[in-house]
Amino acid sequence: MTALLRTVLAALTAALVSIVTPTSAAAACTTDPATPKRQLRAMWVSSVANIDWPSRTGLSASAQQAEFRAWLDLAVAKRMNAVVVQVRPTADAFWPSPYEPWSQWLTGTQGGNPGYDPLAFMVNEAHARNLEFHAWFNPYRIANHDDPTRLVSTHPARQNPGWRFAYGGKLYYNPGIPAVRDFIEDAIMDAVSRYDIDGVHLDDYFYPYPVSGASIPDAATYQQYGGSFSNVADWRRDNVNLLVRELDQRIHAAKPHVSFGISPFGIWRNSGTDPLGSRTSGLQSYDAIYADSRQWVKQGWVDYISPQIYWHIGFSTAAYEVLTAWWSDVVRGTGVQLVVGQAAYRAGASGQDAAWQDPAELSDHLTDNRKHPEVVGDVYFSAKDVKADRIGAITRLVNAHYTKPALPPARGSAAAPAAPAITSATQVSNGVQLAWTGSGTSYAVYRVAGSPSAADPCFFADARNLITTTRKTTFTDTTASGTQTYYVTALNRTHQESAPSAGKPASGGSAFSVVVDNAGSGFTASATWGTSTYSTQLHGTDYRFADPVAASDPAWFQASIPSAGSYRVEIWYPASSGYNSATPHIVAASGGNQTITVDQRSGGGAWRNIGTFSLNAGTYNVVGVSRWTSTTGYVIADAVRITKV
Repeated sequence: MTALLRTVLAALTAALVSIVTPTSAAAACTTDPATPKRQLRAMWVSSVANIDWPSRTGLSASAQQAEFRAWLDLAVAKRMNAVVVQVRPTADAFWPSPYEPWSQWLTGTQGGNPGYDPLAFMVNEAHARNLEFHAWFNPYRIANHDDPTRLVSTHPARQNPGWRFAYGGKLYYNPGIPAVRDFIEDAIMDAVSRYDIDGVHLDDYFYPYPVSGASIPDAATYQQYGGSFSNVADWRRDNVNLLVRELDQRIHAAKPHVSFGISPFGIWRNSGTDPLGSRTSGLQSYDAIYADSRQWVKQGWVDYISPQIYWHIGFSTAAYEVLTAWWSDVVRGTGVQLVVGQAAYRAGASGQDAAWQDPAELSDHLTDNRKHPEVVGDVYFSAKDVKADRIGAITRLVNAHYTKPALPPARGSAAAPAAPAITSATQVSNGVQLAWTGSGTSYAVYRVAGSPSAADPCFFADARNLITTTRKTTFTDTTASGTQTYYVTALNRTHQESAPSAGKPASGGSAFSVVVDNAGSGFTASATWGTSTYSTQLHGTDYRFADPVAASDPAWFQASIPSAGSYRVEIWYPASSGYNSATPHIVAASGGNQTITVDQRSGGGAWRNIGTFSLNAGTYNVVGVSRWTSTTGYVIADAVRITKV
């Protein structure tokens, strides 16, 4: 799709939206930049050299699958909505490809069958969690060594020795040979046509990064195919451009809903070389690896561009804020989305600049992004660094920017689905159970306090009321309290969103339920109780902790109990093997205090029922967490939920 056509379609879509939603209504909605409704949030899962997954070669199929599910669960826990998974790392395949051998990174032996179809498994598991699956392909790299005899005998690079060259100790396909380009495209399109992927993703490796004293051995290829070019550099760039342009055409001809994106090196050219370049002084990918990433955007050959802006704010050679501004200017008006590649691997790592030892650096990047509406999300390299969360940088980022789910940015101009209809919203023992009918690929569930007579468009202007997205037509809201009204919208494959359903208040079951969080006004504790955001299992923004002592010193949760009767008491706490195995919880029951001990080493991150108690009416301290225990480990106070039964 050309840049002009993208721009025209975007303008038409905006015009239609302005007809359906009056400008005055939209203008009246004050949105919170910390809870954007749409934002791509992803992490790279790298398979080359077993960087992320599988963690090593030779794992059983079940062990590989368990590891991958854990990566997806990590993405969900961090409120991401996509993963970018490397499925062709070294001219090989993570699926039964008719073009290339099984990847050595699965079994340890190139061509070795892992006993299942990893790509089919990964796509299904991602979609079950409503995560987009972007299949990541490295186009030209054959091997991280230069010995072709180490390749499996059936490898196309061995059967076609003229297709390859060695450079800098590695083997590459020669981008200047048309047959090579056709082959690479065919290998990628096999995955596109056979699997339900959401995106095709290329990384930053095009022509090899320069090696001092070495020249790319493609003079004969240039002599054969470069006749219309006056210099080899322009010819090399054209070879890469042809691959990009043809892939764009072939992907969208086969499956229009599949997104095509590239993650280039963060610098196109420096302004000292080219007035169109950025105010930087680093390696220029246009000249060094023949990647004309600016042209890909201007020509509309990609749906999104994800430059690897792997430098900190204020870095003299290539400042983060300079490059985000530059790339925002490049994509403006093209219809191409800008998703920033973030260096999670630098945060808190030894040997990095002092700026990367600041837990706020990555979070500050996302704050800077808010200056540029062209930035529609971020992708983090790589999964193991997201998990490591060195110096708490990822936790800080999530707490500041990902407190709510987000819908992926819409692509293209497909019509939105019809509005779904909620068939039930029933209070059950662990929350509110919703069910609905609809024709969407996925659904967004919104929750609004009270019983509004009509849906206000501002309910849906940002993500403050968004509680989940799912591909199912049922959902149990385990965090509901008080009177709530629910709305559901339907989204199609490219994330156009329907009008909301009619609002449905929760009905039946308990008439009263209240949640008291440690950050709320109903919580009190002495100064001996610390505050932490360390665990991702926390409720709300933080939780409280204290050492056990031979004194009660309880942290209290106060609530207003409407009438005497039986109430279910549930607690929420983050769990850790270092927390207390017998934390006393005091319930101020009508017949006298009752104490229940809870093992806080496990069972965290969810509501845990500690019993049903007879409570008096009134406003008072209902539940306390005591420090008086002989067992070791922090006692934790985070949140309680009290529900009339």
